[in-house]
Amino acid sequence: MRRVRTSLQIAVAVAAVAIVVTGCSSKGGAQNQTNATGKNYTIAMVTHEAPGDTFWDKIRNGAQQAAKDHNVTLKYSNDPDSGKQATLIQNAIDSKVDGIATTLPDPVAIGPAAQSAIKAGIPVVGFNAGKDQYQQYGLSMYFGSDEDLAGQTVGKKIVQTTPNSHTVCVIQEQGQVQLEARCAGVKKTDPNTENLFVNGRDLPAVQQTIGAKLQQDKSITDVVTLGGDIALAAQKSTKDAASQAKIATFDLNADVAQQIQSGGIAFSVDQQPYVQGYMAVTSLWLNLTNGNDIGGGGPVLTGPTIVDQSKIAKIIPYTKNNTR
Repeated sequence: MRRVRTSLQIAVAVAAVAIVVTGCSSKGGAQNQTNATGKNYTIAMVTHEAPGDTFWDKIRNGAQQAAKDHNVTLKYSNDPDSGKQATLIQNAIDSKVDGIATTLPDPVAIGPAAQSAIKAGIPVVGFNAGKDQYQQYGLSMYFGSDEDLAGQTVGKKIVQTTPNSHTVCVIQEQGQVQLEARCAGVKKTDPNTENLFVNGRDLPAVQQTIGAKLQQDKSITDVVTLGGDIALAAQKSTKDAASQAKIATFDLNADVAQQIQSGGIAFSVDQQPYVQGYMAVTSLWLNLTNGNDIGGGGPVLTGPTIVDQSKIAKIIPYTKNNTR
């Protein structure tokens, strides 16, 4: 029943967005009319983006496109420190924004700030991180991937290729619920999996840490990374360590896409961050203008989608646009 309900939510969400986008993109029609006569709302997007992490460019591109389509003023802010992210949410409340979209990588630290917004009459939706916790704090909708399912999907694919696999799952930000859920999912279907913690804000250090692990343990057959930039660092690590370990990753960027096409990276698990950013802003706009509550029955899933060599050619042009 849960899968059916989720599918219905996705269908409703996509249909709603399709109607809105179609209307807003018609020449000389709805977009001009909306911008001329519709109320302008201000929506804050608050994330745990770390400096230099290109993944968030796609989130922002989606959010900015939705803001443009719906005559919304978007205020984007970010901090990888959970306490500071909570402060950014409070700042958005104090500035009296009309809606807030936020990630919940540390729900205990960030959730109460989101609750404060809701108590102040500001609708709040979650996306990207906190799928299993967002309802505890009263958030009405959530857009993102089922990270446990995504991890299990990776583990299954690895075991199919390498039945006696020894996998290392690289976590670049310790304590973030969505990252730890991914690696826990991998271990469920690929039991001989161990976690390796690295500092994702220092890519040379990431490369050195993974390389040292590969040199120390020659039995490692697979490395799973949780972000595109980390995957590229891991690729260099395998060369430095003269390791034959295969690399799989979560998330895409243009360089990862090229490596998938050439065979340097086995596959990626795409959570479609552009869709997350677009839907988070659009759902708030629909709520403010039409009272819609698209995700009322549960999270709206944007992934996981496996992208391998058989699929990458079609996707590469979009990675160059920073929308996939």
